[in-house]
Amino acid sequence: MKQWYELLFENYGRKYDQEPFTQGTLGECDFIEQEISRDKSLKIIDIGCGTGRHSIELAKRGYRVTGVDLSEAQLRRAREKTKKLDLNIDFQKQDARNLPFEGEFDLAIMLCEGGFPLMETDEMNFEILKNATKALKEKGKLMFTTLNGLFPLFHSVKEFYESAANKEGNAAYENCSFDLMTFRDHSTVVFEDDAGTKKELTCNERYYVPSEIAWLLKTLGYRKIEILGAKLGAYSRQDKLTTEDFEMLVVAEK
Repeated sequence: MKQWYELLFENYGRKYDQEPFTQGTLGECDFIEQEISRDKSLKIIDIGCGTGRHSIELAKRGYRVTGVDLSEAQLRRAREKTKKLDLNIDFQKQDARNLPFEGEFDLAIMLCEGGFPLMETDEMNFEILKNATKALKEKGKLMFTTLNGLFPLFHSVKEFYESAANKEGNAAYENCSFDLMTFRDHSTVVFEDDAGTKKELTCNERYYVPSEIAWLLKTLGYRKIEILGAKLGAYSRQDKLTTEDFEMLVVAEK
């Protein structure tokens, strides 16, 4: 049986590209470039690349990018956009829990919850971090965003989703309930796919507190781990993580 995150992206590429949370690509890629000192010789893997927005922007800027995703429909959209722009990006259908790469990339990015932390168990989420790490070279860097577990301790996730839905997004979240024992948010997402069909899916996402992320990455051998606030389209090292941040940005070096 397909999971909600597989069903969500079956025919949702065009609408996905119009969602408010996908509009920060340029600023996010500016930050990525700063982090790798604009070194065009580096190889980048975009895990959970979706419709390829970060992959495409980085390729436009002259980087060699491989994009992987579980959704064939999202990859189809990514390839369409890439072809129009006459870019060369290697898009592959892969499961982030079982990637075939070993020591190939200088940088792995997983932005906007591309895979981690959508999995149904903590073990599966950890497999994604493990596979991303395995794909990196000896001195590689991992950069990803994830849901900030400090946020629901001080704010209502339900209210946050309601305010986000009022910003002209297509997807709306209903019946939100946050479980303090598992740090999982259970909700129903209601949206229209690219064909105009209304769909309703039951979602289950894991929020992480910074100390958990630090511990998981330490067990994978990262020597430098930094956890920052993640402002849409405006990632910055000056942005210290607070309880106001819905997402956190993690930058880790092996």
